[in-house]
Amino acid sequence: MASESTGTTEIVLLGVAGGPRPNHSRAGIASAVVVDGALYLVDFGYGACRQLNRAGLDLGRLRAGFVTHLHSDHIVDLPALLLFGWYENLQTVPQPARLYGPGSRGKVPPPAAGLEAPDVVSPDEPTPGFAAMVRHLGQAFATDLNDRIRDSGRPRPGRLLEEARDIALPAGIPFDPDTAAAPPMDPFTVYRDDRVTVSAVLVQHAPMAPAYAFRFDTPDGAVVYSGDTGPCGNVVTLAAGADVLVHEAIDERFIRRIAADTPGARATIAHHLSAHTSPAYAGRIAQKAGVKTLVLNHLVPVDPDLPSWREAAAHFDGQLIIGDDLDRIAVAR
Repeated sequence: MASESTGTTEIVLLGVAGGPRPNHSRAGIASAVVVDGALYLVDFGYGACRQLNRAGLDLGRLRAGFVTHLHSDHIVDLPALLLFGWYENLQTVPQPARLYGPGSRGKVPPPAAGLEAPDVVSPDEPTPGFAAMVRHLGQAFATDLNDRIRDSGRPRPGRLLEEARDIALPAGIPFDPDTAAAPPMDPFTVYRDDRVTVSAVLVQHAPMAPAYAFRFDTPDGAVVYSGDTGPCGNVVTLAAGADVLVHEAIDERFIRRIAADTPGARATIAHHLSAHTSPAYAGRIAQKAGVKTLVLNHLVPVDPDLPSWREAAAHFDGQLIIGDDLDRIAVAR
């Protein structure tokens, strides 16, 4: 049961850039939810830890972090959290913070239409889930970790952050990474403490699977993060009656233009149009879910002034915010 609120719940957009290309003016996708001083993180795009510092958010208040899916642009700064958190008050938390992310896909995806099957990277473990990935990161940085533990007496990182956990789907969900990446489902609880209850659903970001959206229910209201997804009924279910929906958005005309003359253009365009959401459709999802405020983020291209983002307003009656780095959005009923 959540404690009484002092009216201090807010969203902090740490970075709003979409895609794996570094951007000179915006940080990669990452967000924070702050509830009466307790800190929760969603995704760890490039620059996330620097943005936490710029936003004045104290890692000593971190309770939990959540990864929507295992594309590199959503997790590339996770090593920075694990390694630099040593020096940013993570060791002062009363209880170790918890990290949650998707489990293994189970098998590599088939090649997109028109592409030949390539060699498999890391054939002995080609689709590690979140917990395995964090374990491998510890192995990759073992030289640094062993040096610092012995040289300065710092505790092992595992004592600062509990062992990373794969999100376990409830029994009976007919999930298949190739044929049913986001079957219709009810939200299920991933995490709960005295400030928040966090629930999740599968979303349509195939061939990347599993991929999740998260809902934070707080005493001040409910916040939903879509993660990366094409139009998906599960997001409507999860966001029903929420105060704020933070939804990804992509400009289809931009994708068609930049991909037209590149190798694998057909596959690139097909992926972006099926696994991401236009601003107009994001507006429809927000309207159907009955949310009060729609925040567009994970922008491709990352230009908050692009006129096409306003197309969401033609389909949504509530407040529309085009997200930008370090925006702070109060949550209140």
